[in-house]
Amino acid sequence: MGIEKLHLEDALEDSPQTRSLLSVFEKDAMTLKKYTTGLHNCCQRIMKAQNELCAATQSLSQHLRDFEIQKFPLESDDSVLSSTLKQFSSYLDDVSSIQQVLSAQFSETMMYPLSRFLQADLEEVTTLCEMYQIASNEHDSAMNRYMRLPKKKESERQKSEYNEELYLMRKKFHQTSLHYYSSLNALQYKRKCSLLEPVMGYLHAQRAFFQMGQDAVGKKEIEDFLNNISTSVQGVQQELQTETKKTVELIDSLEQQSAHLYHAEPMVDMPYIPPNTTLTQKAGYLFLRSKQLIATKWERCFFFTVGGNLMSQAREELAGSLVLDLNEPGVLAEPHESDDRRFVFQIVSPKNKRNVVLQAENEREKDEWICTLNNIVRESGYVKGKGGGPQAKPKERTSSSSSMSKPGSGSVSPDQASISSMSSTGAVPKTPAPTPSSSFVADAPIQFDLLTPTSQNGGVAPSLPGPPKRINPFDQSANELLDTLDSAIDNSTFVESFVVRFLGSMEVTTDRGEKLVHETMRQIMAARAIHNVFKMTESRLVVSSEAMRLIDPATNTLRTTFALADISFWAAHPENTRLFGFITRTKPPGATNSTFSCHVFDCNISAEEICQAIGTATKLAFQALMQRKLPPGVGKEKKAMEKIQQVKTREKNILLQNIQQLEDAPEDEEDSLHNLPLSPDGKYLVLTAADESEDGMESGDLSQPMEKLTVESMQQPISDSFDTEDVEPESEA
Repeated sequence: MGIEKLHLEDALEDSPQTRSLLSVFEKDAMTLKKYTTGLHNCCQRIMKAQNELCAATQSLSQHLRDFEIQKFPLESDDSVLSSTLKQFSSYLDDVSSIQQVLSAQFSETMMYPLSRFLQADLEEVTTLCEMYQIASNEHDSAMNRYMRLPKKKESERQKSEYNEELYLMRKKFHQTSLHYYSSLNALQYKRKCSLLEPVMGYLHAQRAFFQMGQDAVGKKEIEDFLNNISTSVQGVQQELQTETKKTVELIDSLEQQSAHLYHAEPMVDMPYIPPNTTLTQKAGYLFLRSKQLIATKWERCFFFTVGGNLMSQAREELAGSLVLDLNEPGVLAEPHESDDRRFVFQIVSPKNKRNVVLQAENEREKDEWICTLNNIVRESGYVKGKGGGPQAKPKERTSSSSSMSKPGSGSVSPDQASISSMSSTGAVPKTPAPTPSSSFVADAPIQFDLLTPTSQNGGVAPSLPGPPKRINPFDQSANELLDTLDSAIDNSTFVESFVVRFLGSMEVTTDRGEKLVHETMRQIMAARAIHNVFKMTESRLVVSSEAMRLIDPATNTLRTTFALADISFWAAHPENTRLFGFITRTKPPGATNSTFSCHVFDCNISAEEICQAIGTATKLAFQALMQRKLPPGVGKEKKAMEKIQQVKTREKNILLQNIQQLEDAPEDEEDSLHNLPLSPDGKYLVLTAADESEDGMESGDLSQPMEKLTVESMQQPISDSFDTEDVEPESEA
């Protein structure tokens, strides 16, 4: 069976679990010391009493048998050591009746290994135990003094002194713990050697000095047994040497790796280690604030997260106790100011109306705890101020046309003062996407905050009609989302609403490219992780055929409006379906060239739906723009357009037929003139009434002479070929 060992890696953390395991090893060492002391007394009795040799040998034999009834916490009932000692006791029973030894041989082969084990090894463990307790108490005292430091700048010298003191005490405690743990681990190997060597030496002395005991101890089976035990002991010693070498190397490595952990607050010359913001489990010591009558008490406890719960455990406790259930709705971890202490944060539970105030050792630990707790809450489905339920459906949608640009992956990056320049045109020509590495402005900053018109211009953003709305984090109906939209949105032919969160924007050099959008997303997400940016501005994105608007869901105020004509490209992320981005063009006043920015958002639904909505809105806006460019009264009725096309086609066909007749006419000019469809005065080429009577059109008699029916007349606008006053416009859908 393998030998139980203390993990040296856990020495510095000094968790309650490590302390509990350490107590087991200490109890085992005390039991072993007690047993070894008894073994030493037995051997000494043999040396001092030649006359009592037989009785002493019998006592030793009995003591070896008692090993199996000793309750060693780390020794199994069926261990090899126990069976070996039992076998020794059987031989000692035969030797005890005839054995007479010389004290010199006993001192050299029996007493020396045992005395060395007691005085060198077991006493060392006892001494290290006392040093460990002293170092632990000094470390706790230094920690308490350090944690009571105020925030005042006048105490910088005191902070430095206390920090240095804590560094020395923690280093001393760590070094003492490492040596103490390694001694206890080595004791498990030395146990076998030190208990077997005295007995083996005793038997060798008996065989050497007492020929009369040849029949008793000179048997072949005893010799084989002793040889096997010697080989086993040598193997254990070699294993101990190998383990000792590894332990020394591990201690040196751990001391080097733990150098930055001795200071509670890292020194200025130490490399910066950013907090890990993606943790979902964490454990470590924190100071917990508790109130006792009129006083406030800060107590150091070991905290850990398990199963969505925050647990605490004192050093003396065998199991942890529940501090707070993180699965409850509304739970939030955030920084806090309390008792003039640094690195304080609190966990707020609105349901239980309870605040848990904790203090970490440094800023990095505080940030990691806050992120870990909020990550656990987010995984449980509750995030403060964010919608976790189904996405709101659109109020109305009269067109189902798909997006005019291919939805891809999503990340955005404009470097503008605000997002007010965002807009989109649905039709994107299929041009090769630019290479992302060459499409970013050199040293372009990334904007993480969504600036409203109020923050830009100093004015007040207009409030939409209706009372302020509050986000329901679990459900949002379409009526509730769109009740307060203004009349421009209500009159739009297409409206959809989505809950989005702004991640960042960045300036780019081109106005389109799916790879460009994806690379911008990657850079913004990486920058947020590097700079520990967790805040995201939540808004309601209303996409309509008139414009795109970002509305504050809490106050129902308009944050910014984006003209659709300014949005040049949009795409969704290929892997993260909740990210999308779009590129906008902006032409500053007085500038000759436009600038381009990419904006990235996060949403609760598939980003493909938002990209499709933007494409549909821009397509409808483009169609409406084309309608408005036609002359008044034209283009509002589908039937009228068809009649116009029919008239123009018929005129073209008749003209071609007349030209053909001119080419095929005989050389006689008079005969050719008689064959042409001319007017009565012979001045104009006319259309025959037979061709016109087939449709019975209301736009006029096309048999009238066509004045100046030339190439120029064929290039005139459609409105010159018919009278639009008689066309009745259709009612708008």
